[in-house]
Amino acid sequence: MKLLRVLVLIALPLYCSAGSGCSLLEEVANKTIDSQVSTDEYQNFLKPFSAGPETDKAIAELKQCFLSQSEETLNNVGAMLNIIFESEWCARF
Repeated sequence: MKLLRVLVLIALPLYCSAGSGCSLLEEVANKTIDSQVSTDEYQNFLKPFSAGPETDKAIAELKQCFLSQSEETLNNVGAMLNIIFESEWCARF
């Protein structure tokens, strides 16, 4: 199991691209703050990364937390993510 984790961590930088650092991470963040994405759709998108029923429940709770926020708050989270992705700390990646 540890070997699998090491291989995934080694392969992750190869999957990531320039810009925000990782297009997969950016897509997950965008789906998280998008109020048009349902909890079921969000869970299906993240299913490959789920470790079981507990993880599925946590994913649903996370998405529900964002669904209960106002559009203004969601827009502010999106703006914050853009600031982070464009910061000098992320520019190296």
